Amino acid sequence: RSCALIALAAPSASAWTGCWPARGRVEPRVASDARMVLAMRPSAPAALGSSGADVAEGEKVGVLLLNLGGPDTLDQVEPFLYNLFSDPEIITLPGAVRWLNGPLAWIIAKTRAPMSREGYKQVLDGGSPQLRTTLAQGAAIEAALSTRGVSAKSYIGMRYWHPYTDEALAAIKADGVQRLVVLPLYPQFSISTSGSSLRLLEHEYYQDQQLRLLKNVVIPAWYNRQGYVHSMARLIASRIDMLPEGERAGAHVFFSAHGLPQKYVQELGDPYQQQIEATVSFVMARLRVLGYSNPDTLAYQSKVGPVPWLQPYTDEKIKELAGGGVSSLVVVPISFVSEHIETLEEIDIEYRELAEEAGITHWERVPALGVEEDFIEDLASAVVEALPRMEQRPLQEIDEGRPVSLRVVNDLVSLRSKEEIGAEYGPVRVRNYRRGGFTPKAGGI
Repeated sequence: RSCALIALAAPSASAWTGCWPARGRVEPRVASDARMVLAMRPSAPAALGSSGADVAEGEKVGVLLLNLGGPDTLDQVEPFLYNLFSDPEIITLPGAVRWLNGPLAWIIAKTRAPMSREGYKQVLDGGSPQLRTTLAQGAAIEAALSTRGVSAKSYIGMRYWHPYTDEALAAIKADGVQRLVVLPLYPQFSISTSGSSLRLLEHEYYQDQQLRLLKNVVIPAWYNRQGYVHSMARLIASRIDMLPEGERAGAHVFFSAHGLPQKYVQELGDPYQQQIEATVSFVMARLRVLGYSNPDTLAYQSKVGPVPWLQPYTDEKIKELAGGGVSSLVVVPISFVSEHIETLEEIDIEYRELAEEAGITHWERVPALGVEEDFIEDLASAVVEALPRMEQRPLQEIDEGRPVSLRVVNDLVSLRSKEEIGAEYGPVRVRNYRRGGFTPKAGGI
């Protein structure tokens, strides 16, 4: 089974020895002071999941797909932007002035809406395709789970537009789901993406007595899964092959990831940058197995505001590469699994025009994964692998004296059992506060 290990505590080329044959050694990009090991996880064939992961006959399984969301019409662009910038994980203000979050989000939405509307109008026919793609991904995951003996229904919870998280939870309750696998559609974990969606989900989840009884498990990141990595590598290889023959060997593979303020990584310990860099290393190693030895670069796009974001920036790196003699780029939206304005407008129009002006003569953009078969099959495998974890209790951690979550009692003892013996019902109740806002959803964001 193909694998790759990046020993972050002591990165060296030797950490890769024996992972993939006939590809030479690859120097990982990860920080030398990290205290973790990132490994690529092999995909389990569908046949291995045919037992249904011990799901009882008739037991209702749900898969909740979390994503960003996007406006369906031009009229929805401004309220969508308001919801986005109302999120304290996107714009974090000190406690004393946190009440300004709403007014500041309103100003930003008003300011950016005209330009954003033009972008949506130009390339998206007025709306984002993300919901359509996510619906298709959900249906494909359902089909892939069925071949593994698991009958499941997918639900969609968008962070900043319909269908919102609470709408998905209402449907999950109405359908009587008994086991829920939460699957954020962000390959790499970040406080600002998966973390924000999970924070909101937890807030709504633990205010609902019925939902507290629902067995659940979260797959927080899957950047290191083999199906995802192999699908990315295959798509990149196909785009390299579309270049003129004389350009293929020297084509530069340009990974563009969504950016993040540096303080998230430096002050909050956000693992996003490490996971992005590990993803690039995994994908490039797989490309070498496939016979491609192209050079590569990672940069970050979509910077907003005056604070420093992760670098290098995509626009600056494109100009630098062109100035250094690079003539062909194969551009990879590495942190995106569905098309939206950041890929169709920012990459395909803005960055392509910049590249051509800088002297790039050949440009190929790798599509987002969408419903690529190996990718979907691997997500289904991840769901099957996660299902038994709902039954695991942290008794071993307690016996061994290892650190555990503050919710250890609720993890150890089923909530229903606590209710029956008169114990406190579930976790400490979340205070039902609402901040004033300019759209109905803003108060809950």
